[in-house]
Amino acid sequence: MLRWLVILTAALAFGALSGVAAYQKVQPQGGSIGDVHWREIAWPFPRDAWPAGRAFRCESDACGAGIELYVRPKIGFCNCDSGVADDDEVDRVADLDMISPNFVPLAPGKVIRVADMSGRSRAYALDMPDGSRHAAIGIAVSHHCDLLVAVAQGKAAGPELQGSALKFLASREVTHWMMAALGGG
Repeated sequence: MLRWLVILTAALAFGALSGVAAYQKVQPQGGSIGDVHWREIAWPFPRDAWPAGRAFRCESDACGAGIELYVRPKIGFCNCDSGVADDDEVDRVADLDMISPNFVPLAPGKVIRVADMSGRSRAYALDMPDGSRHAAIGIAVSHHCDLLVAVAQGKAAGPELQGSALKFLASREVTHWMMAALGGG
């Protein structure tokens, strides 16, 4: 009897792990999302302590051409009382280091709201591995004790990059996904 229980437990664990692996490898859906032409792309970063998020690219001139946006929840990673309190927290949690370890803040951050969540955004300069320099915007907003972080990067100027990223994050489809990823509303 114990042998069958061990076999059943192993089979269930294998099935659960396979399901998680399949979820992580789901191919992105193409097409237009929101009100500019953003296309979902595969999550480009290696696994870490947090689940993979969603990645998007916009090649249209309407959004600054060549912008990539990476968004993911970090469940239980936020100060439940103060939320995203300062620029140091944005520097620490916004996943800029996944794109390049060489990032420099350009100015103090700003208080923002995304999908009824408050937090901060901050502009950065990124020295890319290929030697080029990109602008980036780090975004961290909180919902209860959870964080939603986003990084937009590309060759567009910082204000254009931030405007395009925030407009896309405010789209109905993305807002719906963000709130679902953070456990509803």
